[in-house]
Amino acid sequence: MSLWQPVSADIWQGRDDRAEASNALRLFQTVEQRDTQRPASSGIALIGFASDEGVKRNQGRPGAAQAPDVIRGALANMASHQGHERLLDMGNISVEGDALEAAQQALSETVTACLQAGMQSLVLGGGHETAWAHGRGVLDAFPGEQVVIINLDAHLDLRSASRATSGTPFRQLSHYCAALQRDFHYACLGVSRAANTQALWDEAARLRVTIVEDLDFHQQARATLEALLESADRVYLTLDLDVLPAAEMPAVSAPAALGVPARELLQAIEQVCRSGKLQAVDLVEFNPRFDRDGQGAKLAARLAWQIAHWWA
Repeated sequence: MSLWQPVSADIWQGRDDRAEASNALRLFQTVEQRDTQRPASSGIALIGFASDEGVKRNQGRPGAAQAPDVIRGALANMASHQGHERLLDMGNISVEGDALEAAQQALSETVTACLQAGMQSLVLGGGHETAWAHGRGVLDAFPGEQVVIINLDAHLDLRSASRATSGTPFRQLSHYCAALQRDFHYACLGVSRAANTQALWDEAARLRVTIVEDLDFHQQARATLEALLESADRVYLTLDLDVLPAAEMPAVSAPAALGVPARELLQAIEQVCRSGKLQAVDLVEFNPRFDRDGQGAKLAARLAWQIAHWWA
């Protein structure tokens, strides 16, 4: 069985308002559903990574494997504006059993192929194990360029473990850069000091990670991002939804007691999107099992919607 599967047409459904006007369109009417992994020469490759194996290995709450199609379903009925016609649904890559590494390799190769063909990538996780695969794909696509990784997250995800988990992706990417003799440019904004041990802070210092804590996000995020964007050739933005307050985003493995409110987060996302350097984005850790009345799915979808709109 292939690790890749196209998305069922039943996912992309919504209200038809075309009787009102020809441009009264919603995403389900403008997204291009692909029945092949073959990349196009332009557009935003929407790829699902249906995995929670890394969350399980990290002793978290499983359920994120169901997220890609749930977020698609929440996106489907949203209005289609500038940028959304560029979305090409490239299907899902899934983990078979506990074979996470094989699925990560498949995602990396798919991302590299799409980016080298001239596309941008928008990946719907899955746990944050998505980032090792997605980030590696971006690095491989642009070997001679300075790729800056910007993680909006309550956690540093620099854990040391015998195999990949949702807590190890940026440590893995740092090792990958070292093996390739590339500089590792990693920033984590929205970090909770209460949610990261001193060992993780020490590792971040060793790797010279740029950090903005959740308490300082309002005052420091814009200036920090300005400096990061100035230094980058390409940007890979990864958005862990547990950076949001639990009251706004209940549906994650590790809900945040404090977090960064969505409006503040969106200001930072817009700054990155409008920089002209954003190449790849993912949204990870959404867990439909713990959602309340679709609240989390709607917010995750709105973030993806806004990114595609600003990316234009």
